[in-house]
Amino acid sequence: MRLLAFGPTSTRAPLVGLASLTLMDLVLALDAGTTGVRAVAFSPTTEVVTSAYRELTQHFPRPGEIEHDAAEIAALSVQAMREVAVAVRARGDRIIAIGITNQRETTVAFDRERTAPLHRAIVWQDRRTAPRCDELRAAGHEASVRATTGLVIDPYFSATKMAWLLERGHLDDALAPTLGTVDTWLLWWLSGNVEGGTLATEPSNAARTMLMDLGTLDWSGSMAAAFAVPVELLAPIRPSASTFGVIDPSVLPELAGVPITAVLGDQQAALFGQAGFTAGVVKATYGTGAFVMANAGEAVPEVVDGLLSTVAWDLGAFGPATYALEGSAFVAGAAIQWLRDELGVIAAASDLETLARSVADAAGVQVVPAFTGLGSPFWRPEARGAIVGLSQAAGRAHIARALVESLAHQVRAMIDAFASSGLALTELRADGGAARMDLLLELQATGCRLPVVRSASLEATARGAATLAGLSCGLWPSLETLAGYWRAERRFEPADPLALDETYRSWRRAVERV
Repeated sequence: MRLLAFGPTSTRAPLVGLASLTLMDLVLALDAGTTGVRAVAFSPTTEVVTSAYRELTQHFPRPGEIEHDAAEIAALSVQAMREVAVAVRARGDRIIAIGITNQRETTVAFDRERTAPLHRAIVWQDRRTAPRCDELRAAGHEASVRATTGLVIDPYFSATKMAWLLERGHLDDALAPTLGTVDTWLLWWLSGNVEGGTLATEPSNAARTMLMDLGTLDWSGSMAAAFAVPVELLAPIRPSASTFGVIDPSVLPELAGVPITAVLGDQQAALFGQAGFTAGVVKATYGTGAFVMANAGEAVPEVVDGLLSTVAWDLGAFGPATYALEGSAFVAGAAIQWLRDELGVIAAASDLETLARSVADAAGVQVVPAFTGLGSPFWRPEARGAIVGLSQAAGRAHIARALVESLAHQVRAMIDAFASSGLALTELRADGGAARMDLLLELQATGCRLPVVRSASLEATARGAATLAGLSCGLWPSLETLAGYWRAERRFEPADPLALDETYRSWRRAVERV
């Protein structure tokens, strides 16, 4: 298939019968997230043209264990992409490239000679390998893992999940056993699967396994040995901007032959979508969890206590690899769902801000949403969630406000860790579903002493995958062009921090208790 590099304002000759329409070359993003799968088509000016969403089933076999059905992820991806492709065709437009972004550390075991996964995917939030992580730390592996991969030993990452699957024999009967993250699974599936699908991953996902060397951007033999995961079971690592393959007509005929030209982990995609192309730009994504990531430039960053060093993206032929520093809180939007579904405090997620604003403060209530342990900067997988400070004066509204405050406090704890990194942070770019709450971003700006800028598009993750795919195929000529399309919707300035500082100190004491 020959790709034409139309500029952002280019049009093509109208199709017969559609002379009144302005036809566009679009880029499609497949965003395979933790709670659902979304397909979004973007215009040459990076505007959303159409989208489709499918909710993903969550499986909880035992406390602390969370799984997804990889076959369902693939099926829902095809459904969402098909819906968007049909809508685009009805408009007379065409999709010229596809970018994939995905939940990162979630681990899939599959057989390339058969279509069925070998076990349910073990989700990034899953804590079943915490005892194994304790053993590895006790054996003295923490320093080498940190130096080689930029990560800490934690069940959050993929390596111990992979080892768990191997130890329990889930790959024993496979003809062509493979371990990978969700990007590897979807790429293989969409490009033909057992009929010759592409087997590959890229650095922003590989960096989250605890098995990739940050310096070489390749699998580390010493890490593979430490975690007992054979390198031959892993997919080759390609640059994030690459022609990975094309959509196979037997899988998705509506997009047959369209190339997949970018793959990025979801948080790196959000940074790219927020036009975080220069060192020091930092974004906060309030999704299932809360993730803060700063562009750290083209050199592997020094280890920063409480934060992770990782790869932002590798542009391959289009530019150098870029690194990032990251903080990860495992629960953000998931806590809002819990407040709605398990406690019945709100009827809908959109009710949270109104309820929280109905009181002036949380009346001493503190929420620590450590349902799956604590991430940055604490790294305590054994921690569990708590509501503390309850009194007869506390009601639904106070718990709601305390939860919103806790989301801001988690990000503040990470921003405080960034202070020792040497990066000069000037503003925080916010995206994700919970970023719709003005109250959250007001608290965030005040607590962090930084202006918080809400992006005009909260679909930063999908936007990042799409714009990298468009850059890779020639739809956009440069990062500078893409930066020109980024827009802010609202800016939140810090207010007097005195009262919020006291609330934050109280929250930190509650964290110590869990």
